[in-house]
Amino acid sequence: MTSIHNGGAEGRPPSAPSPSIPAVRMVGISKSFNTVTVLENVDFDVLPGEVHALAGGNGAGKSTLMKILQGVYSKDAGSIEVGGEPTSYNSIHEAKAAGIGMVFQEFSLISTLTVAQNVFLNAEPLKGTLIDDKVMVEKAQAIFERMQTPVDPEGHLDTMSTAYWQLTEIAKALSENARVLIMDEPTASLARHEAKALFELIGRLKADGIAIIYISHRMEEVFEIADRITILRNGVRLLTKPLNEITPAQIVEGIVGKAVEVSAASVNADENAPIVLQASGLASSNGVHDLDLTLRAGQVVGLAGLMGSGRSELARALYGIDKITGGSVSVDGSVVAIGSPQEALAHGICLIPEDRRLQGLILDHSVANNLVLPHLDAVTKGPFVDERAVSSLVSRLIDAFAIKVADPSAPAKLLSGGNQQKIVIGKWMSRDPRVLIMDEPTAGVDIGTKAEIIATVRAHAESGMAVLVISSEYSELLAMSDRLLLMRDFTIVREIDRLSVTDEQSLELEVQGVAA
Repeated sequence: MTSIHNGGAEGRPPSAPSPSIPAVRMVGISKSFNTVTVLENVDFDVLPGEVHALAGGNGAGKSTLMKILQGVYSKDAGSIEVGGEPTSYNSIHEAKAAGIGMVFQEFSLISTLTVAQNVFLNAEPLKGTLIDDKVMVEKAQAIFERMQTPVDPEGHLDTMSTAYWQLTEIAKALSENARVLIMDEPTASLARHEAKALFELIGRLKADGIAIIYISHRMEEVFEIADRITILRNGVRLLTKPLNEITPAQIVEGIVGKAVEVSAASVNADENAPIVLQASGLASSNGVHDLDLTLRAGQVVGLAGLMGSGRSELARALYGIDKITGGSVSVDGSVVAIGSPQEALAHGICLIPEDRRLQGLILDHSVANNLVLPHLDAVTKGPFVDERAVSSLVSRLIDAFAIKVADPSAPAKLLSGGNQQKIVIGKWMSRDPRVLIMDEPTAGVDIGTKAEIIATVRAHAESGMAVLVISSEYSELLAMSDRLLLMRDFTIVREIDRLSVTDEQSLELEVQGVAA
């Protein structure tokens, strides 16, 4: 097979270690922040040509361990070997030089640049003092050809789907001669067929001897592509085992510390329940057209569809982010105008956005500030903020939504993904909206947190709230939903009989159109 790596003296990759020598070996790694221990004596290794899954609940220490390997954090204790050689580095640049590459869950790309410009960002080939665009495009094209993935290096990322962003991230790492690739929830934003194509690419990378550290909460993916798994819990390595020596249930129990079952919803499809929101003939500036939707009190409506079917666009229109250009929206029987998020909120409509980091949080602000933002009217007296009311509200929300944070004044960016998601959900659910729209609410969180989110959604629906859930996680969609709607080509095409859909495979067939 054609090598993935660049050839020639210039850009020659580090020599590949023997398959019997770990591409990376981390021994006795410990790390503390402000006297709080987040990693304690952790061992981890990955072999050339191996996919080693790294699992654990939110806050288990996965990200910290990988950031130490990347050179983002320095370790307090322990040792690291790369290709059998002791290594000590304290920067991302030094880690890259050692052959460590990272494919981020939250993309580190610039949407207004081309694919090639992103691949070689800060490492552009020069002709004299100027960037040689022709050579840059040729080099990018060569990398994609070796990956056996057709991507236009001159295309702009902002015109491409998420799958192409993911491929660009991988090409960027390979352009830096990575022998070890860290993949953090790489399928979180991919449709099923896109994830399948990614797995095929991972197989080709394995065959080329590249070591892959795969971080995922999706057990079916782990069993499909990984060779071994390491589970961290509370900063300690719980176990490392080949995948053929462990069951999914054992992995889940290891992550959570107890057996967890995400049970199916007790279906409430009462056609006489009060209508809370009704859209008729809805059209919007983002492509939604001829769409009819009914949300009833006490029901969770699941919206299923492929990536690009218009699911998030519907959420944006109902929340007033994108302009409604046709049709009508009624709340509690009265036609309402929704021209902005402020107007949506005034009518009792709240949105849990798809991307918590970009759309749901102000990461550099404290946990407390993020929780309080939607409640400023309740904690202010005239022009002043009542600090006592803020403290009381923050404590109540942290307890109610089981947010794990030692210090509410700490920046939200320091929390795990699951706890960040709990902040976003908690701050909007606590407003007791009439309609709650949730876009990918369980993406990138561990199974224990997923179970908590599902229970919270069901409890709020049972109190009379109308909930619309958009999700690519079919098991969670089935566990939450009383009714299921199918979306294609930016409109809702039909309602799926919820009682006839008993498993993920059945729903997958419905979404793909095979069962229709």
